[in-house]
Amino acid sequence: MPAPAEDPRRRIPRTDALLALDGVRAATAALSEHVVRGLVRAVQDRARRGEIAPEQVEDALLATLAARGASSLRPVLNATGVIVHTNLGRAPLSDAARRALVDAAGYTDVELDLATGTRGRRGAGARAALLAACPAAEDALIVNNGAAALMLACLALAGEGEVIVSRGELIEIGAGFRLPDLITAAGTRLREVGTTNRTHLADYEQAIGEETGAICSIHTSNFRVIGFTAAQGPAQLAPLAHEHSLPLIADLGSGLLRPDPALPDEPDAATALEAGADVVITSGDKLLGGPQAGIVLGTAEAVTRLARHPIARAVRADKLALAAVEATLSGPEPPVLQALHADPAMLRARTDRVAAALADAGVPAETVEHEGRVGGGGGAEVPLPGWAVRVDAALAPLLRTGDVPVVGTVRDDGCLLDLRCVPERDEERLIEAVLEARTRLGAGAAGVGRVEDENAQVAQEEH
Repeated sequence: MPAPAEDPRRRIPRTDALLALDGVRAATAALSEHVVRGLVRAVQDRARRGEIAPEQVEDALLATLAARGASSLRPVLNATGVIVHTNLGRAPLSDAARRALVDAAGYTDVELDLATGTRGRRGAGARAALLAACPAAEDALIVNNGAAALMLACLALAGEGEVIVSRGELIEIGAGFRLPDLITAAGTRLREVGTTNRTHLADYEQAIGEETGAICSIHTSNFRVIGFTAAQGPAQLAPLAHEHSLPLIADLGSGLLRPDPALPDEPDAATALEAGADVVITSGDKLLGGPQAGIVLGTAEAVTRLARHPIARAVRADKLALAAVEATLSGPEPPVLQALHADPAMLRARTDRVAAALADAGVPAETVEHEGRVGGGGGAEVPLPGWAVRVDAALAPLLRTGDVPVVGTVRDDGCLLDLRCVPERDEERLIEAVLEARTRLGAGAAGVGRVEDENAQVAQEEH
């Protein structure tokens, strides 16, 4: 009788043998022991399932460890042309803000006056930078995001009273998040006025009563209502609010501190404050170009009420956000604004250069017109004329999963790579990523085929 065949799973290396490998031991300098052990088990399980041969376990483990960082987040090249792309982390930080994050990562004087040795005001530098950038504000406060800022404003200024809001401004933002739910979850009651398309000043005036705590003006940001419309902004609402001794909250969302000629219809904090808003709320990681943060600007009296409310402690910004906000405002123009103000002629020259380099390397590529977008709820429906490199749509999934992930836009059987948000220093990395993807495609990478419009897969969550 022939001897039974050996079970190949017996040849899978033991855990202790794998952990003793020099490359595995070196990985523990960047990864904890339990993470390394988990990766060892995962590779062993692949061998047990027959996905790889037992003799491939060591190489597969070392390759996995080499690609694994302490964080699962991977840097990507944003070639979509959408500047504030929610799915890609919104605003990329400036070099100045990145350095500030590193400096603030250890012990820092976030709440200490080094001269006196006594407790100092938290975030004093970031507050000063905000007031310098927006002189119309008397005071400023930074919390962890825009939603927290709106919730805090409603709680501190209206409490359990009513906040009057136009029905046309009760918006839903990304991932099904609805501002009316946020306002009422804070314990404040919502008083809706007007209609979806038309709200008049008289609607607000008729709604004011003994229970009214504040009036709120919310920028619709991620959509536009056109045609037979009427809306009231801070300039119209401020006189009415102050006549009845009510605070006016203006939630702008998109992050402009002052008017920008590239977005003439986008509301900004300075204009809202000059019109009489008591509190203006905006986001730090949108057109401001900084980290995730809720920026509160306003009168000294109103901002003090927010800062002293018990919930302010629960939503305060950490030292990293404070450092990055200050550096964003104090440093050179951040990448978001550079992309917004990019010269179309320069974009064309860069795009032609990349397309030519790819063509010279044997990859069919051409320059095509492509409109960028602000994204993130800013400049809704405002096109940003530009250009893109068009390559085979079949490269799109391979670009996303390459060593340097590249996210483009698939349209009309082509993958469009817009350089608006790709730093010039990364052009060579983009070219190498396309060449690597083309090599994988030629090798018959599994699962590669024509793909449908990638906009649905990497949809831009507005606001």
